[in-house]
Parts: sequence; C-alpha cells; structure tokens
Amino acid sequence: MNGKSQGLSEDLLALIIGLVIFVVALGSLGGLDLLGWVITTSVWTDLSKALAPISKAYAGLGGIGSLVATYVGLLVLMTVGAAVLRADVGRFALAFTAVFWISYICWIIGSYANFAVNTPADLQKFGISWSLRLTAEGGFIIALIVGLIVGNFLPALAAWMHEAIRPEMYIKIAIVLLGGFLGIVSAEKLSLATSLMFLGLASIIVAYLIFWAVVYYVARVWFKFSREWAAPLASGISVCGVSAAIATAGAIRARPVVAVMVSSLVVVFAVVELLILPFAAAYFLDQQPMAAGAWMALSVKTDGAAVASGGITEALILANAAAQGIKYQPGWILGTAATLKVFIDIFIGVWAFLLAWIWTKHIDVRKGDTPKIGEIWQRFPKFIIGYVVTFLIILFMALAGSAALAAQVKTAMSEANAFRGIFFVLTFFTIGVMSNFRQLWAEGIGRLAAVYLLSLFGFVIWVALAISLIFFAGVKPPLVTG
Repeated sequence: MNGKSQGLSEDLLALIIGLVIFVVALGSLGGLDLLGWVITTSVWTDLSKALAPISKAYAGLGGIGSLVATYVGLLVLMTVGAAVLRADVGRFALAFTAVFWISYICWIIGSYANFAVNTPADLQKFGISWSLRLTAEGGFIIALIVGLIVGNFLPALAAWMHEAIRPEMYIKIAIVLLGGFLGIVSAEKLSLATSLMFLGLASIIVAYLIFWAVVYYVARVWFKFSREWAAPLASGISVCGVSAAIATAGAIRARPVVAVMVSSLVVVFAVVELLILPFAAAYFLDQQPMAAGAWMALSVKTDGAAVASGGITEALILANAAAQGIKYQPGWILGTAATLKVFIDIFIGVWAFLLAWIWTKHIDVRKGDTPKIGEIWQRFPKFIIGYVVTFLIILFMALAGSAALAAQVKTAMSEANAFRGIFFVLTFFTIGVMSNFRQLWAEGIGRLAAVYLLSLFGFVIWVALAISLIFFAGVKPPLVTG
C-alpha cells in the first residue's frame, strides 16, 4: 500500500478507518450492537475456552466463528482502504490475511496461562505452579519475535507480505480508538486527567529543547556528519522517530536516501528499546507507574513502539501491583504514554516548518523560496485529530449524560477497544518484519548507528527518565473501587 498514492496519505487513511470503527461502535447507543462479534482472547489452559465474541448477544458464533468474523470484517475494511490508495488490492488482501493470522495466533499463544498469569491467585485458579508473568500482552512480545524471525531469516516471505507491513498505520488506527477508551477512563477521574495533560505538555517542551540540540551537536561535531544528515538524524532520535525524520528531511530538502536510512535505523532501535525498556521500567519504576509511562513516550521512538511499550509497561506494573494486593485502574499508564506521544506528534509540523524556515533563510538560500504557513498543516499528523475527537466525544457523553448512558458508552468503547488490541498486535508483528538488520548493515548504516547508539543509550533515555520523574514522581493511577 503506497502511503502517498493519489494524494491520500496513510496517516489520513488511519484517521478515517479509526473513526469508522468508533462511529459503528456508538451504534449500540441506539440499540444496534454492530461490533459485538469482535473476538476477545482470555488467558487459557484449555484452548477451546480461549476465544469468545466480546458481546454475549453473539455467543452463538463461538470462539472460532468470532475470530473468522473479525478477520473478514477487518479484511474488507482494510482492503477498501487499499483500493482508495489505488494499491494492488489482490496482493494486499493476501498479505493482510497472512499478517492477521500470524499476529493473532501469536496473541493466542501469549495468552497461555504459563506465559500470562501473574498473581498467586491466578496460579491457583489455573492449577499451574509457574508462569513467566508476561500478562496477556506477552502475545505482543511473541508477535514481535516472530516478526523479527520473518524479517531477518525469511526474506522472501517478508517481501511477499510487504503490501500489508504498515506498523505506523496500524498504530495510528489504534491511537484513534484509544482516545475513546481514555475518554471513559478520564471521566472517572477528571482532575487527575487534566493534571496529566499539563504535565505531559511541559515535559514535552523540555525534551524538545534539550534532546534535539544535543543530538545534532553529537552528529555534526563528534561524527562530522553534514547538516543534511545531522538534522533528520537529530529529529529521528530525539523527537518522534520515523515521522519526524521524514518531515525534517523534506523540510531541509535532503536527498530521499537520507530519510530512508534514518527511518530504517529508527525502526531497528525502536525494536531494541521495545524489548528492553518496558521490563526495566516495570522493575525500577514499579512505585512510580505514571513516570514509567512517560519514560516510554519520551524514550522509545515511532508511535507504534512507544505506545506499545506503554501498554507492556502498564501490564507488567499492574501485574506486580496486583501481586502485592494493589489494584490500579487500567488505562492510566498507557494513557500517559499515548498522551505524551500525541503531544510530540503535534509539534512535528511546527518543528518541520521552523527548520524549513531556518534552512531557506540562512543555510540553503534560494531566491523566492520561502516556506508557507500552510506547510504546518500539510505536515501535521492527521490521526491526532481522531484521537482528540474520540476522546472529547466520549468524555462529554460520560460526564454530561445519565448513569445509564455512561454505562452504554462504556460498553460501546469496550468493543472499539477490542479492535485497538488487534491493531496493537498487528503493529508488533509488522515492526519485527520491517527490521532486517543485515540489510541495513550492508547499506552502510554503521556510522549512523553509532550516533544513534551513543545518543540514545548515553543521553536520551537517561534525560527522559529524569524528566519523567521530575514531572510525574508521586503521581499514581486511581485504585479500583468496589
């Protein structure tokens, strides 16, 4: 699927698909349960009890029927998107079929009790003596590992699935749906949610002012890269991964190879961070859960890996807390990571415009060539609009309506949220498939990787940790009541 074909971007398509699912989910408010057939997966020891439709109204489908219905529904929706982009619809449909089934099988495997359960009570419930305590989100890790195997050892299969390997699109759809879920969560604790918004904005501004300048200096002065390479590299490492690197490369008129190389590097390191940082956060920051979520957003690049890291971090910290008898409300740690990441994305267009203005005025001066204010909108990530809209609509409904309406809205968003989980696991698998380490090394990415390695693990993640603790120390999710 070509993300820029015929003027419709992958970003805009993600916004449309996310909003379509959101609107259909709201049909239940009028008595139309249009998404109750979507599949859910429970922790299991008996595979026959692992799968079920999310709504009891569709119990007759059974687990397998619900899974097939979910596949067919998503295949139709995503293939229509491919057609709108004028992609090869046949190739996309076949590739998406493989991506869906491999990804969901990974999620089912990750929900196996010996992988997923995390409390003594659950060990007793399932009659097992040990568990890796990964929670059900362990399926995301399995999907990532399987994706890495495909990307690095089965290149022919990876190439065949190329049309459907779109982790950024999948995570953007998930983030649009996440807005509605967080609207429900925030309505229950509005004052805390408001405080998190302001804390997130402040921490992002600080990160921008510090990270970019330092990474740019390291690339230019220590590694002697030209401005053409240093600016996109600084944006990719310090701001927001692939999106920022591509926007910056375009803003300064860098050659296409610059954006491609830096973006590839970002994806590779995002995978490394995804495998390490959530577990480090759960171990060292289990008493500072909101700071842990913020750390993921500020440290892990690309929307997919950052929000996914927030999800794993939340699952691990909630599991650890539950083992100690503390039951945090789910959604707050992930919400913190997602909110900060959205703030980062909001600034991409502004940042690219600012760099374009500096380059055209002072570095690469060409007569009559001045960036226009409209470029901010052109570079603005459109999926953020969906995140904000779904959040505000659900927040308003939950606060302004009756208790009965709030309960209906919560049910509707639980069905939309089931799709969010599916798009998450698609993101993990496809991130892995994209990460062909040997190919990147063969393309001469070594020096760029040295800058990335030094900047990320020598500076960015530690400053991000400090910023997260400064702004979020002592802030904890509400406890489950009742």
